[in-house]
Amino acid sequence: GCAMFSGIIEAVGTVREFVHGEESATMTVETDSKFRNLENGESIAVNGVCLTVVEFNGSVFRMDLGTETLNKTGFKNVKSGDQVNLERSLTFSSKISGHFVSGHIDQVGKVISIEEKPGEVLLKFSHPSFLGPYIMEKGSIALDGISLTVFNCKDDSFNVSIIPFTWSHTNLNARKIGDSINIECDMIGKYVYKACESLINPRASGAV
Repeated sequence: GCAMFSGIIEAVGTVREFVHGEESATMTVETDSKFRNLENGESIAVNGVCLTVVEFNGSVFRMDLGTETLNKTGFKNVKSGDQVNLERSLTFSSKISGHFVSGHIDQVGKVISIEEKPGEVLLKFSHPSFLGPYIMEKGSIALDGISLTVFNCKDDSFNVSIIPFTWSHTNLNARKIGDSINIECDMIGKYVYKACESLINPRASGAV
């Protein structure tokens, strides 16, 4: 099982070390005071990926990444010095101002364009076409763990509008065209899609 997140980034960390093993990898991240009291075994979202802290020391923590995580996320290209978005898992008392995020990445997308406008930055991302049904106009999405609203969904791409606060408090400001980004589609959208699918085509979903 995994923790739940809200997609509201609490801190940005810096990758200090990324060591590839045969089937896995170890990542060491340094961050600021907000993450000072982590516990070993705690789940945190790093660029939207739910990972477990295996060792914590002051402002530095280490996590292990399995094969699945390396294959399905943008971490296979990560290098020392990269900025990562961090969020601690929700407790029952947490106020949710984003949306429910599971920390399980669906796919990796790519930055197609970045346009700075007054009061916002418009970003356009491409995505694998099979995610199309789960990416809905004005729906929620988590990009590198950031809860955002999508619009202009067409041709296997979508836009998001980034307010200055989010731009300066996440790793988005370090992104360049062509960079990959972790995508987690809205969980509720997935449930609705699955439910509709079984209503429309009961045989395909294994319903009797």
